Amino acid sequence: MPSTSIRKTEYDPERKLLSVWFVASGKRYQFEEVPPETFAAFRVAFAKGRYFNEHIRNHFRYRLVEDEPS
Repeated sequence: MPSTSIRKTEYDPERKLLSVWFVASGKRYQFEEVPPETFAAFRVAFAKGRYFNEHIRNHFRYRLVEDEPS
C-alpha cells in the first residue's frame, strides 16, 4: 500500500543502510545498522508510517542527506 508520509525507500544490505524520502519535506534521511529483517518488515507493512515511527525512528542513528541539485 502506498504511504502518505513516505515517498520512497532504498536499502543497502551490505552496509545495513536504509534511505527514506519523506513526502511532506521531500528530505532524505539515512538510518544506520538497520537489520535486513527490519527492512523486510517495513517494506511489507500495511501502514509504513506507523511501522517507521514504531520500529525505526529513534531506534537507529540517522543523518539528513543533502541531495545534489538536478
